[in-house]
Amino acid sequence: MMRKYKKLLALLLAAIMVCGTLASCGTSEAQPSESQKPSEAQPSEAQPTEPATDSDLPRNETLYFGGQQWGEVNSWNPVGANQNNAMAIANSAAGSRTIMFETLYMYNFLTGEMLPLLADGDYQWNADKTEMTVKLNPAAKWNDGTAVTANDVKRTFDIGLEIQNPSTYHPYISEIAVNSDTELVIKANKDNLNPLMLEDFLSGQYIAQAAWIDKCLERNNNDSQAFLNDRGEDAAYSGPYGPYYSDAQKVVFVRNEDYWGQDASMWGKLPVPKYIAHTIYADNSAAEVAFKAGEIDVNQQFIGNIQDLWEKDGLPISTFYDEAPYGVCATMPTAWFNMNMPVIAENVSLRKAIAMAVDYDQIIANAMTNQSPSFADVPRSVMNPTAGEQAMYNQSEVADLQWVGNDIEGAKKLLDDAGIIDSDGDGWREWNGEKISLQAACPEGWSDWNASMEIVAAAGKNIGVDISTYFPPADTYYPTILNNPKQTEAAIFMWSPPAAAPSSPWARVNALMGKDYVGMENNWSGNFGQYVNDEADALIKSIPTMTDEAELKAAYTELTRIYLTDVPSFSLMYRPDKFHAVNESVWTNFPNESNGIPPLDCTDGYSIASLYMLELA
Repeated sequence: MMRKYKKLLALLLAAIMVCGTLASCGTSEAQPSESQKPSEAQPSEAQPTEPATDSDLPRNETLYFGGQQWGEVNSWNPVGANQNNAMAIANSAAGSRTIMFETLYMYNFLTGEMLPLLADGDYQWNADKTEMTVKLNPAAKWNDGTAVTANDVKRTFDIGLEIQNPSTYHPYISEIAVNSDTELVIKANKDNLNPLMLEDFLSGQYIAQAAWIDKCLERNNNDSQAFLNDRGEDAAYSGPYGPYYSDAQKVVFVRNEDYWGQDASMWGKLPVPKYIAHTIYADNSAAEVAFKAGEIDVNQQFIGNIQDLWEKDGLPISTFYDEAPYGVCATMPTAWFNMNMPVIAENVSLRKAIAMAVDYDQIIANAMTNQSPSFADVPRSVMNPTAGEQAMYNQSEVADLQWVGNDIEGAKKLLDDAGIIDSDGDGWREWNGEKISLQAACPEGWSDWNASMEIVAAAGKNIGVDISTYFPPADTYYPTILNNPKQTEAAIFMWSPPAAAPSSPWARVNALMGKDYVGMENNWSGNFGQYVNDEADALIKSIPTMTDEAELKAAYTELTRIYLTDVPSFSLMYRPDKFHAVNESVWTNFPNESNGIPPLDCTDGYSIASLYMLELA
């Protein structure tokens, strides 16, 4: 009933709110006939001329996003570095964002299905899962009209090795062989055999055009760093949208009217919105105001007590689920300890004491407004809270290592027993004769994360450890803290490990403790704190080839034991992979629990299917 109520409310209020955002209300554009609805991808007779600037975008042809783009776009280079171009370039095995650059397949984490995008039909394994054959859709084209070929896939993979900038997948793939323009073979590295990562490659790796890669290399005189920093404003793309306008206030994409996906073998039509736009807001508060006003249609930001927006304020806003937690909790935003700092690396007691002292119930109640199960409900481990993953380890064997939080006395005793005490009476503990002063960081304006880090800092104060917070802008945080394997600025810093992917939960465990990420530059994948444990790494490497369920469960249980004992990081909450809330004053028919499209903001993995279903309110 709640879903129907919200839908009805959206339609009733749309007449008011749309009049305030469209150029005129009651025209054929605002109320298209059945034969000309944008959801049928047929142009209206009153279709506006190309706008001169982004401020002239027709509201009833533009889908506005929030919570994705922070700071001005740096680059459109799909194989570059530090692009800060979230709407166009956001790789994820759970579902890469494919409005501009595309992957071979789309992952639907609700069903576990891998659906073809650039590919044609299912991929085929050989008997021992060392080779995977993939066919390409013959209809797939670049925006310049040339065909997407197997050589493009191979060149995309090879360039990372050529310029010594390997991706997450390079350790697991020895070669991509070309059988023909439309068929390729992905060959596993037999010395590091991991069929799971080959499957992740299918939905996580963007495919770039070989001709453009070579052109970009040539103009940069084959200099690797110059190539990585090339802005790529002329990059070829195969997706349904391309760059239209970008500055420090807004980024806009325009639909490619010749997009190959309207072929009968794929979507059979163009996506409904002609424009996709993202205003660059100062912080979550500014974006929330715009969302409530109907200036954002699809919002990837945490909003406290979001149910109040429809229950109390009567706004035409909805979420994937009608009840808490309102989204599919599939990941765990995590505080990573920085092992580059001796005080952190050499003191497991300090790490665990901080983790034990944090008041997670306060984080869940205040920072998350109960949009997360508690650690009492779902005890902490390396698993997300979904039933499928919780069944993959033996909880009773690690119950004595799990903590719920706010255990101040237990944390103090742990520090006292380790000799980490306040010897000069100033209220702060010392190590090697110096006061322990730590900095806890996350991006500025990410309100739920900022609140979480303040609660971590308060836990430090409660046990005599000085922890201060540091919230730089996101476009500063990424290169200086998150992606910098040598940084010593932040002792504790936040990021989320993988949520749901073809390789889950292995991918998350690898991200939390995998040795392969240690020292990796421009790392977005995991082990940001540079933790090394050879026993854990050996188990992680053995899991992908395990087939016996009992053996797998024993391995995941042991990895949970190691993780909870060494505490290289600690999860602060359970959370959806993406926050997904929509304002239906202009557009309706978004993903929800009844239509089978995952709540990944209409752009990631199979969630992009929603762009072909949208209707004007």
